[in-house]
Amino acid sequence: MYTVTDLLQPVDADLENLLKDLRVLIGAGHPILQAAAEHLFSAGGKRIRPAIVLLLSKALSPNGEISPRHRRLAEITEMIHTASLVHDDVVDEASTRRGVETVHSRFDHKVAVLAGDFLFAQASWHLANLNNLDVVKLLSRVIMDLAEGEVKQGLCKYDSKQTFETYLEKSYCKTASLIANSAQAVGVLSDSSSDELQCLYNFGKQLGLAFQVVDDVLDFTGNDKQLGKPAANDLASGYLTAPALYALEEDSTLSELIKREFSFKGDLAKALDLVRSSNAINRARKLAEDFAQSSYESIKWLPDSPSKDSLMALPEYVLRRLY
Repeated sequence: MYTVTDLLQPVDADLENLLKDLRVLIGAGHPILQAAAEHLFSAGGKRIRPAIVLLLSKALSPNGEISPRHRRLAEITEMIHTASLVHDDVVDEASTRRGVETVHSRFDHKVAVLAGDFLFAQASWHLANLNNLDVVKLLSRVIMDLAEGEVKQGLCKYDSKQTFETYLEKSYCKTASLIANSAQAVGVLSDSSSDELQCLYNFGKQLGLAFQVVDDVLDFTGNDKQLGKPAANDLASGYLTAPALYALEEDSTLSELIKREFSFKGDLAKALDLVRSSNAINRARKLAEDFAQSSYESIKWLPDSPSKDSLMALPEYVLRRLY
């Protein structure tokens, strides 16, 4: 059974260098923004997104070497992800992430918004300097999707009539788009065929959706330490995810509690009980398993290598957080 250390072992040294390079890349900014960004990159996290870019780069390389352009793509991916987290934390008014103060808690909201903008701008600049229009289009789409996902999420708060399709679209925008499009971008820089590019995109999309659904299940079954944020936070904030939407199909009582935004004493506890006592969590787990299986199938064609082994084990690793 793979640990995250095992999974990332083929690119362990590359990830260390990536963090050093990120500090250099953001070092030319305003001291406060630099301090905010430094705080972010020091906050830990598994660096799964840039690791996927690096692992795919190695797996697609005939000699197993990672080119400078692929390394820069991994850095851009982490910049975009980190920028989105800063803005998410401001919107969600989260005080900590992974047990570390969020940027707006440590500094203030204005600095946090500017730090996120600064990282998005830096990512865009370095993206343009890759001099590959297809890659620019793919990663620019991600930045659009992240903003769209945040807007969709805000508009659907406490909306018990939202469709499952809307939930999946929002999940794609907020989580899967970055993994899917950066995976495809690796293939573009590796001169992969159009069929291979589609497989790489699908691998990232399905893995990202599996990851999001697992996260949504853990909001009902996990604890604060496991989540890196307060448990039941999504439902309390009015964000209806797979377990809540499945539970709504089984029991309309939940809809009434959501409509009044859990304003009566005991509403939230009752809503949580309704979700947990229904078949919703099992159905959401099955959904995550289906996404993970599709992700796994999408990269079987890669040539055998330690990097491929790590990539093939990622879907199972994502699911293991459920049990």
